[in-house]
This record gives sequence, C-alpha cells and structure tokens, in this order.
Amino acid sequence: MRLLRCAAGMVAAAVLLTACGTSEPGADSEKDDKGGPVTVTDARGKEVKLKSPADRVVSLEWAETEMLVSLGVMPVGVAQSKEFGTWNTAVKLDKKVKDVGDRNEPSEDAISGLNPDLVITTSDRPDSTLKQLEKSVPVLVVKGSDAKSGNLKRMESDLDMIAEAVGRTDEADTLMEDFESKLAEGKKALGDAADTPFLMADGWDADGKISIRVHSTGSMYDEVATGLGLKNAWTKKVAYDKVWGLDTVDVEALSYLEDKKLKFMYDDSGKFGVFTKKLKGNKIWDSLTFVKDGETHKLPDGIWMFGGPKSGEQMIDAIVEVYTS
Repeated sequence: MRLLRCAAGMVAAAVLLTACGTSEPGADSEKDDKGGPVTVTDARGKEVKLKSPADRVVSLEWAETEMLVSLGVMPVGVAQSKEFGTWNTAVKLDKKVKDVGDRNEPSEDAISGLNPDLVITTSDRPDSTLKQLEKSVPVLVVKGSDAKSGNLKRMESDLDMIAEAVGRTDEADTLMEDFESKLAEGKKALGDAADTPFLMADGWDADGKISIRVHSTGSMYDEVATGLGLKNAWTKKVAYDKVWGLDTVDVEALSYLEDKKLKFMYDDSGKFGVFTKKLKGNKIWDSLTFVKDGETHKLPDGIWMFGGPKSGEQMIDAIVEVYTS
C-alpha cells in the first residue's frame, strides 16, 4: 500500500502529515524540490534529465493532462484542449492553456512557441515524432495503456513518473490513496448487488454504419469495475485492441448475450445516440434481455474511460449509482 510506504520513512507526526499530504493538490502546492536536478526513467527505459522539476509542461494526451492538473501543475499547452473539457470533466483547464493541435498530429511550432521545459506523451507516438520534439525539449514518454499487465498498475506507474518529473510525489501518493479508499468504499457499498454482471460499451455511427466498442478484459473500466467485485459479461478474447482492452464489434456480436441478465452501461459524451436512437427498432438489440429489462444505463458525460485517478473515482461513483439506485 502506498499509505504504508509513505508512512514508513517518517519519524515524527508533523513530518508524516507533510509528506503524505493532508490537503488537496492545488496550483499553489509546494514542489518537493524547487531547485535540484531531476532524472526520470520513462516508459522507453530512457533517462529524461531536467535541470529542475518541470514547471512549463505541454501534454499531448488527456489522461496525462488530467494527472498534471490533479497534481497541481497546470500545463501551458494541451493537445485538443477544447475537446478535453467534453470528454474529461475530472479536472478543469485554465482558459490560458494553449491548444497545440490534434493529439495524433500536434503542432511542433505551437509546442516550441510555448517554450516548455517538458513535453509529456505516450508510447504509441511514432519514434520520428519523438526525435523531432527532443531536438528542442525533453520528452517524457509514459505507457498510456497496458491491458495485458494491468491498467490500474500502469496508471499508478505513469502517475509516479509524471509526479517525479514535476516534483509532486507527495501529491501522487495522496491521489492514489484517495483512489484506493474510494474503491474500497465502493466495493462495500455494492454488497450483494455485485452478483449481477456488467457490460460497458460506447457506440459510434460512421455514415450510418454502427460500431460498438466494448470495454473488455484489461481495459481501465474493466479493472475499476472488477476491483469493485463485479464480473464482466464480455468474456470473448480481445481481438481489436489488446493494448487498451477494447473490442469493436457490430450489434450482431452481442447476440450471444441475448438471454443474459446484466447491467449494460454506456458512454455517450459525444452525443452519438447509438443506444438511445440509432439502434431503436433493431431486432437483435431489442431481443437482448438487458434491453427488455430496462437495464441500459447511460453514464454521466465527461468520464474519460482512459484517464487518471480522478477519472477512476468518477467511474466508481457512476458504477455504484447504477447498481444501488
């Protein structure tokens, strides 16, 4: 447990309260070390060396943006900053945060124009892009997702890397302790209700062609839900995205769940209306037991299913609400 690890090295109560963090992370939190050099080994196994904890940070992915703000560091630049607020409501960006372009193809000019001392991105970024960025600024690469080894474990590792780079390791401990406490409280609140399996998906409409993205084994949502004691009804082997734990299927693929009683939860932050409008009248969809039983539950908008500890807490609240209301 992080709480025990934090407490183990403390010899006085006053020091314990300071190191383990008794207040919420904020913009005016003290850095662990304002002046000393920092070396962080990132997901590539590369040492990222900084003269001091990073203060002017550009984030190219939304989970890492959330982690930065949760740690008390407002980034100077974010990829697709306007869309961020639609899909991730766990934290709020300042209006002064600059947009640096698309997450897949950020603008190098926009990034360099902000004079950052660190850029944070994920390991799925092309090596050519990383090398180009590293010509002018240190780049910290985190995993972003790892369905095989475990996304909650990966989330904590990414958070620790970022926290070390920005000098906010105490705040990272607090964030994980809060998340773990929330998970334990949620599991207790579910009780016997946890006997009902779940299915989590989001839906997309591409020129009239409906696709359903199921959050399968190893996805972050799956790990949060199973951490609450629930069982995922989707037991098929992941065939689409093994890194993120996602299966993209058509509605016919759901037919094997026809007679299963479960709670179907879905995200529609993009307002696509797949499960409320587009599939209405579809014979396969209408035949599913959980549809006929009214067990389709829209989750609150703006829960980023691939986020950090704060997004994880939002998932916990949403799941508990579905199962206990």
